[in-house]
Amino acid sequence: MLKSIADKAEGKIIILDMICFEYLILVFDKLVAWTGTGKTDKIKIREEVLAAVEDHRINLSKIDDEKTLQYIAGFKRYSTERVMKSLVGEFTQNEKWSVKGVHMGECWYKDCCVSEHPDNLRCGKPEVEDGSEKMWMLMQSEEVHKIISIIIG
Repeated sequence: MLKSIADKAEGKIIILDMICFEYLILVFDKLVAWTGTGKTDKIKIREEVLAAVEDHRINLSKIDDEKTLQYIAGFKRYSTERVMKSLVGEFTQNEKWSVKGVHMGECWYKDCCVSEHPDNLRCGKPEVEDGSEKMWMLMQSEEVHKIISIIIG
């Protein structure tokens, strides 16, 4: 059905073959620095999961870290998409960095901090403050660019 809609749209709709939108956020190399997370366990899990992704799936045999395997085993109905969404949620818990719903949190496109205390780790350290430049950096990130190149062929 989706393909027939795309066919009728005369090139205005492109179907992307990807795990989920959150995967692009998860591979973004500046995610940890920008969101300011101090969750070292989740940072390690993110690294392990990203290194194990093959053909839209997490290859569990490539994961040696026990905590990562326990994290994945904690899902009632395991799927690669659920793991990706959950991990992104760990890094973007604050609504200002959120990627849930129809709009991204304002810190993705504005100069902002998620705390009144700028020295707080949750503020993160984006090296750019201009919102459009942040979105440009997200889309031009080497890892994100690799994924997009694969998706669009």
